[in-house]
Amino acid sequence: MIVTLTLNPSLDRTIEIARLTRGSMTRATATRLDPGGKGVNVSRALAAHGVPTLAVVPCGGPEGEQLTELLKLEGIDVGAVPVSGRTRSNVSLVEPDGTVTKVNEPGGSLRQEDLERVDEAVLSAAVDADWVVASGSLPPGVPDTFYGRLGRQLNELGVRFAVDTSGTALAEALEAGPALVKPNRDELAETVGFRIDTVADAIRAAEAMRAAGAEAVLASLGADGAVLVGERGARWGESPVDRGRSAVGAGDAMLAGYLAAGTSGSEPLVEALSWGAAAVRFPGSRMPGPSDVDRARVRVHPTPDLLRPLSGPHHEHGMEQIR
Repeated sequence: MIVTLTLNPSLDRTIEIARLTRGSMTRATATRLDPGGKGVNVSRALAAHGVPTLAVVPCGGPEGEQLTELLKLEGIDVGAVPVSGRTRSNVSLVEPDGTVTKVNEPGGSLRQEDLERVDEAVLSAAVDADWVVASGSLPPGVPDTFYGRLGRQLNELGVRFAVDTSGTALAEALEAGPALVKPNRDELAETVGFRIDTVADAIRAAEAMRAAGAEAVLASLGADGAVLVGERGARWGESPVDRGRSAVGAGDAMLAGYLAAGTSGSEPLVEALSWGAAAVRFPGSRMPGPSDVDRARVRVHPTPDLLRPLSGPHHEHGMEQIR
């Protein structure tokens, strides 16, 4: 079983529109409501492929109850932890060319007693787990050391720990020696302090993260695929997508594919890339199932083209300041 922890879950409403014009009335062409949050998406992708998973989520207010029910409808076991705050809602406006405009509410604050209940729920579930995955940002009230402390507790239990977060929370988690970290291109750059403009840059940054404590690094590079750096060395792979509809949740599907490979005996990088590419073909944060995954399109390069430039600039705020 794979346990996921999402400290900042959400209800994600995706609205498809013909065109977004500020200040005008816009009619929706389609809409859907999904349970959201990075760890939640990992569980959704795993459940869609029949991989046993438990999603631990702090839930507050009517939105929290709705989140729990939506997860159960997808066949996911839920470790709902009642908290004092309210579960947030996010809205994504999707245009036909794939442009996505997101409006995300801030997460509700978590008090110390809330965190203690979350910690207890995760450690209790970890007894029967192959992996525990902590994904997403930390909501207000949660110290940057939370993931690192959880990782050390899981190490003592002999449970593999994967983390997908950013900033100081990621740096703290690295010190706990996680079995896997899954940064994106911008999170790589932010962590190591230099730009990621080529495949070689991505591998060098991943190796630096391994030196900081991670056993393996799966770094997603958007349209340029991903690099995997671990005990077997460094490999780069890609899975072209002819027509992408939304990149929301693609990194989460990629992480789920990597983890699922351990239960099926499949090649982890192939599973990761094929699941991530499948997610890009869907609107909103819909997760792919077995019939959506095309492993034949994946190309893994045991000897990476190190000088290959990565497409597009860094996108996250502050990346332009890294030289």
